[in-house]
Amino acid sequence: MQPEQPNTAGGLDAETLAFAHRMFDLAREGHTAELIAHVDAGLQANLTNDKGDTLLILAAYHGHSDTVTALLERGADPARLNDRGQTALAAATFHRCAECVTALLGAGADPEQGAQSALATATFFDLPDMLELLQRRQQS
Repeated sequence: MQPEQPNTAGGLDAETLAFAHRMFDLAREGHTAELIAHVDAGLQANLTNDKGDTLLILAAYHGHSDTVTALLERGADPARLNDRGQTALAAATFHRCAECVTALLGAGADPEQGAQSALATATFFDLPDMLELLQRRQQS
């Protein structure tokens, strides 16, 4: 008889899940140096959680422009959508992080991408400063 295996997501063991959760926490909290050390050691820059949120989306949502920039420099994809059709640009726009928005636009993020695009977010939530920043980028 084999010992009962713990019920874990996607067949991952508890230690691996705990590590992944820690990486997402680092992105949320803006612990850039520690997170990037793991990315430089082989962690995928586009690591995605069970909601489709990438490290980049979480860092942008929480306004950590240093983390956003470092992830972009290491190949994080600004076009990735989460399960709600949101991009890192939409997340940064919602939280009015101009530095994050600027970094993402500089990396090629599309203000019109996604079911809940950055432009739609800025318009719906009446964020004129973000709308101006996004529209300025579109015109250039």
